[in-house]
Amino acid sequence: MTLSAPAKSLDDLTLGGDMSLEELVSRDGLAEVIKSANELFGLPIRVFTEDGKLLADAADSIELYAYLNTSRAGRAALSEVVAAVKALSPGLEGEAHYQCVTGASYRVAAIVYDSRQIGRMILGPFSPDPQAEPPASLLTLDAQLDPENLRALFKKLPRGDEQMVSRVAKHLARVLDLLLFSGHRALLTSNMHLASVRESFRELEDKNQKLQVAYDRLKELDRLKSNFLATVSHELRTPLTSIIGYSEMLVEGLAGDLTKEQHEFVQTIRDKGDQLLALIKGLLDLSKLESGTMSLRKNHVDVAALVKDVVSTMAPTARKKEVELTFELEKGLPAIWADAERLRQVLLNLTENAIKFTPVSGSVRLVARITGMDAQAGGDTGGMVLLGARRTGVEMRVADTGIGIPEAERMRVFDAFYQVDSSSTREAGGTGLGLSIVKRLVDGHDGTVRIEANQPRGTVFVVTIPVKRATIG
Repeated sequence: MTLSAPAKSLDDLTLGGDMSLEELVSRDGLAEVIKSANELFGLPIRVFTEDGKLLADAADSIELYAYLNTSRAGRAALSEVVAAVKALSPGLEGEAHYQCVTGASYRVAAIVYDSRQIGRMILGPFSPDPQAEPPASLLTLDAQLDPENLRALFKKLPRGDEQMVSRVAKHLARVLDLLLFSGHRALLTSNMHLASVRESFRELEDKNQKLQVAYDRLKELDRLKSNFLATVSHELRTPLTSIIGYSEMLVEGLAGDLTKEQHEFVQTIRDKGDQLLALIKGLLDLSKLESGTMSLRKNHVDVAALVKDVVSTMAPTARKKEVELTFELEKGLPAIWADAERLRQVLLNLTENAIKFTPVSGSVRLVARITGMDAQAGGDTGGMVLLGARRTGVEMRVADTGIGIPEAERMRVFDAFYQVDSSSTREAGGTGLGLSIVKRLVDGHDGTVRIEANQPRGTVFVVTIPVKRATIG
């Protein structure tokens, strides 16, 4: 079935159009009907399409005709019979009769459907009179043929009087009419279904083309956005570094003593410069991750030392916020194959967020432990997780007692620039890039990151990195 085939008109689909006998009836079903009639009445029966193609044949070899084919005159006479029978036109409602040189008869009946002749049935040869003798034309057809043998073979011709053969022809015509109606109905259903599928396919192709155009446009916009972010971020970082450097020199008094108010102003400039520099670095990292230009320098990483370093780095921030910062390490933690600096960036980001969204007197806790993970945990398992091998991983949890993240928002927080819309979030500030970078860095380590609720308050970020060595060769 070819969807790109030319569509038929509505008349073709509903009225049959120029449907042929082959389209309307099953060749196997037709053969069974003709074979049953042959076995019941003993008459040779053949069914042809209107253009002369044989569809069904229930006629055993007739010895008389086989014998005639052994002589030149006999073959010529039989050729004339075949041509004459094929040329008979029974008409839409009638039957045609022909008597050949052997004295046997043929009856040709039209196969009509929807007031249109679409085929013919040929019944015969048969002898209409059981007591008949072979005609003289047969006995004198060729001197090479034995008259006695011809008489004996003539007696073996199928028998049937004209009225009986006519009734058989009418009966078969009615049976075929039922078969044709059933076939027409099935064909209509198939054609309508095909037309529906073809139309759906055309609509789908149109939608796919529009989607492709939209996808190409979005891809180009995304590329332009990434290039813009990379260019702007790079160009902003150079003057911003100078601003931060000069503000540090002013704070340290290298340009002379400052009044208390001047010192506060310069310190504000420095703090805001640091915030802006962090944003620019985030944009650069995101741009590199999106373009695939950020490479991970993996090596054996001591998880315990990494967690302790992160806690030590964030301890002043936690004290300033009056938040308790603790950690817990499972004994015997294995080294993991990772980029130490990028993994440190992940934990620093998660810990800084936890402290930022945790109120005074709250707590933030880092936990590292051994866990099991699926072999394809970092990608699409495609339903093969049950068959995948389990491998060892290290799970790093950052739990806080802060404002928490609603369950409906837990997947969206990993989108770039997305922030949970709450007053507490607005008070804490932020650009919405941190968690997006975390997700991409963890994916780059073939790991997973997820969010759990921390009852009764707070959030738990769980990062799992597989333990593996680099493959050589």
